[in-house]
Amino acid sequence: MTSVLKCIHCGREYPINAVMYTCADCGGLLDVRHDLDALRGRVSRALFDERLGTLEAPFNSGVWRYKELIYPDVNAAQIVTRGEGNTNLYPVPKLAKWAGVGTLYLKHEGENPTGSFKDRGMTSGVTQARALGMTRVACASTGNTSASMAAYASMAEMEGIVFFQNKQIALGKLSQAIAYGATCVQINADFDRNMELVRQVAERLGVYVLNSVNPFRLEGQKAIIFETLQQLRWRVPDWIVCPGGNLGNSSAFGKALHELHALGLIERIPRVAIVQAEGANPLYRAYQNGFARFERVKAQTVATAIKIGNPVNYAKAVRTLEWTNGVVEQVSDQEIMDAKALIDAQGIGCEPASACSLAGTRKLVARGVIQPDETVVGILTGHLLKDPDATISYHSGTLEHIRARYPNRLHQAEPNLDEIVGILTAAERT
Repeated sequence: MTSVLKCIHCGREYPINAVMYTCADCGGLLDVRHDLDALRGRVSRALFDERLGTLEAPFNSGVWRYKELIYPDVNAAQIVTRGEGNTNLYPVPKLAKWAGVGTLYLKHEGENPTGSFKDRGMTSGVTQARALGMTRVACASTGNTSASMAAYASMAEMEGIVFFQNKQIALGKLSQAIAYGATCVQINADFDRNMELVRQVAERLGVYVLNSVNPFRLEGQKAIIFETLQQLRWRVPDWIVCPGGNLGNSSAFGKALHELHALGLIERIPRVAIVQAEGANPLYRAYQNGFARFERVKAQTVATAIKIGNPVNYAKAVRTLEWTNGVVEQVSDQEIMDAKALIDAQGIGCEPASACSLAGTRKLVARGVIQPDETVVGILTGHLLKDPDATISYHSGTLEHIRARYPNRLHQAEPNLDEIVGILTAAERT
């Protein structure tokens, strides 16, 4: 085998087929560690470029195109894939100007099959569940994880089990989990408590947990970085900016960059900026005190996808910041929704949490952290239709505590030609 599970704290190793999420000795988070020396002669930019555009599974997937760096020894017949990934990298000069940078790209993970980046992690996580012979998988979710897990579990003919909180769940996400056939349980608790419960239930009932505490989840999410760099013709940007909730993506990004650099596929490592909502900012608070202490928070934000006060991947996110000389920023709900409105108006569209990338970039430029001549890649994590209520409420001016600075008002008219012409004439002048 070329891969093992390894504790990031004490270094103890476990076999790749062990059903575990944290170290039995110290409780530390586990990594999937590949034998990079063995892979060095097997992987290259040319190999991944040759697979671009293939129609053959699994390499038509934007995750499994990089199989050697995701799960080198898994049998291709066990892979559960929907052709995920292959998402667009949009140059957005108008938004770059607004943010104050020379070049800005937005990598839109909302273009995945179920509408979020979670599909990249779920294809690797459910593949491992199948390799282990599991028949039931479970997650706690603010929405996107549940939609993705339910879809992939259904494809693999497994039962999906979802624990939701009983309020502030975007209906677009809840409807997906129900439609894909998962067993959905709404619990009178927030995400962090549901995360504790799902692990306890899984241990008692022998269910496989597919939250991002599962190290195989993060292996699939590394492909966001692999694909972005491939789309940039392997030219490394100065910054990668991403939202921070449970910190799975930022953890995966650091690991991806570390591996690519160790293998010689990139000549330098870009800096990573993790952007949290002000109302759900435990990583930002810890960053402010030099990571001397971590305190969970009671999360509250309009960006429900990152409404998490006790992120399970905290330690791995800190490692990413160390590896990449990274930074952490926070943005208000007002800044999130204004940035979202501008992204949406470009015809791209995203859910609220995604807009942290743009709002955070602008704030970091204003603070002098990101320089105006630098190249930035912002990650959009979810699709516009994941939370349509937030969009409509913003533009109608009914979103609590938010003033719409970039509104697109919905006009009302009687079936009268002159009235309609009057509305359109007035709109043309604005």
